Amino acid sequence: MLIYLILEMVSVIIGIIAIIFIAFQFYKLPNTLSFFKRRNILFFVAALFFAFFLGIFADKTYPPNFAMPAFMHSHAPGGLPASIPFGKIFEFFRYQNRFEKVADIGADPTNVPELAAADADGIIRFSFVTQEVIAEISPGIYFNYWTFNNQVPGPMLRVKEGDMVEMSVTNHPSSLHMHNIDLHAVTGPGGGAVLTNVNPGETKTFRFKALNPGLFIYHCAMPNVSTHNSHGQYGLILVEPKEGLSKVDREFYVVQGELYTDGELGKKGLVPFDSEALLDGIPNYVTFNGRVETAPRMKAKVGETVRMYVGNGGVNLISSFHVIGEIFDTVYPNGSIGGALEHNTQAAQVLPGGSSIIEFKLDVPGKYLLVDHALARMNKGAWAVLEVTGEDNPEIFTPIKNGSSVEKEKREIYH
Repeated sequence: MLIYLILEMVSVIIGIIAIIFIAFQFYKLPNTLSFFKRRNILFFVAALFFAFFLGIFADKTYPPNFAMPAFMHSHAPGGLPASIPFGKIFEFFRYQNRFEKVADIGADPTNVPELAAADADGIIRFSFVTQEVIAEISPGIYFNYWTFNNQVPGPMLRVKEGDMVEMSVTNHPSSLHMHNIDLHAVTGPGGGAVLTNVNPGETKTFRFKALNPGLFIYHCAMPNVSTHNSHGQYGLILVEPKEGLSKVDREFYVVQGELYTDGELGKKGLVPFDSEALLDGIPNYVTFNGRVETAPRMKAKVGETVRMYVGNGGVNLISSFHVIGEIFDTVYPNGSIGGALEHNTQAAQVLPGGSSIIEFKLDVPGKYLLVDHALARMNKGAWAVLEVTGEDNPEIFTPIKNGSSVEKEKREIYH
């Protein structure tokens, strides 16, 4: 995991030493010809070339299309070599052994909970652990994620309007930073953040009443808030109306997020956080559920109705959420329950720190791509697959072969 960073550091150190020695010797020698006759000079010139080619190898990247679906690779452009600020590497070496290695950081989009049950005293209780871990953005590319319960997004929560909820937040002892939680479903200062500022190893708890129905983002609000969110600390809480939501066959949990990393897209190894890219609003990766998808995890059948709980952890980009090949029957704009609904729409606007509830029926089998329709973001990982199985439906969607009877009839009509 660290081999590319180590090689990059070695190449820089060797190169600096070689340049200093060569420059010093060149300054001391009386003429250029005698400079090249010295054996030790040739050794350092060779070392400089070695450092150069080692640096090129250490900066190995995939082209930008590596994060796209395999069947769309041919449509993606090439890329430039990667680079990394040398000084930032040392922070990773200093603390990397403290971080737990998580095999799969991406929250399962099928893990949508039932309504939470209250304890005997009528209070619904949740507990989160904030922890800083290392996991893969994509195979061979590692990042220091900051998490709720070791996943991105954090677990989806589900309560009902009027419920009394108790939330406990524990900061894992291995964490380097303070954390907290701000739930947009909470009425009160900081959405609970001011009551849950936790140092490593500390636990804090508060209660709130779920006053308003809707789908709400939660996130860490510890300064610098944008830094915590862009490390993966966000999730969704659903507050159902008192009468509940209509029944559907499948529910999915999808949250878009941004990762700001040093170097070019696809740089291998452990990639540090890039604060300048964060401020510029130019993420290297835009993901659904924390990482680049490697295999479809959402599956459904023809004839079923689907509801997607979609969020945007931000921190900079507005998402134009779209499912290629589907039309949304119903959209709850900004996760509002009780407000005006949208029907028969092609895309849902999901604001940073916002959400949307999307419902549609599946009529035709196949693989349906979930995307942010700012489509360059597909190159950065903003896609996932809904795999639908079942019988073909030729009344809605069917191929026409050239020379078929239908084509002949068309030619007769037009001629």
